[in-house]
Amino acid sequence: MATGHIPEATVARLPLYLRSLTELAAAGEPTTSSDVLAERAGVNAAKVRKDLSYLGTHGTRGVGYDVRHLTFEVSRALGVANTWPVVVCGLGNLGRALAKHTGFTERGFPVVAAIDVDPEIVGTTIDGLRVHSPDELAALVHDLEVAIGVIATPAEAAQETADLLVAAGVRSILDFSPRVVSVPDTVEVRMVDLSTELQILGFHLQRDL
Repeated sequence: MATGHIPEATVARLPLYLRSLTELAAAGEPTTSSDVLAERAGVNAAKVRKDLSYLGTHGTRGVGYDVRHLTFEVSRALGVANTWPVVVCGLGNLGRALAKHTGFTERGFPVVAAIDVDPEIVGTTIDGLRVHSPDELAALVHDLEVAIGVIATPAEAAQETADLLVAAGVRSILDFSPRVVSVPDTVEVRMVDLSTELQILGFHLQRDL
């Protein structure tokens, strides 16, 4: 299966399909249709069929898609068939919530380490996770084979944290800070700006008044 040519818009929808497939499997459904997946993902059935065709997966006429097989194919495309250890940088309220979120581990993204600059918590264990100082990051990335770094620091520390992650060898970063960080072209960054998302919701609320 060649996943290098899957459009970004399709990649963004694959987690929605995977969540639906997981729910269908838990409900004991052996097969599903593009119509069902479309309704659950909030798109049309033609888009579902097009998206899944990029994975080389096509439903059987009159039967639909085998839930188990399709779950495997979508999981493989998203890389969640593997395990990708995560380090959380910044243990404020958001960082702590992310660090103890069990859903990450269930989906193949276990949080294996935490980083913070506060000397009062460095060396302690919070929610079962050992807190390390930034100067230990490179060794942690190497020893624990960390694949993804999560930035949950204040905005003013985001770029420095990104630099430390890159220097330590991390090539995938999830940035929760309200700051655009600069990284080499070889590093993938995804931004999650909660305030921006709330403002977008506010726009839609205002429009509907």
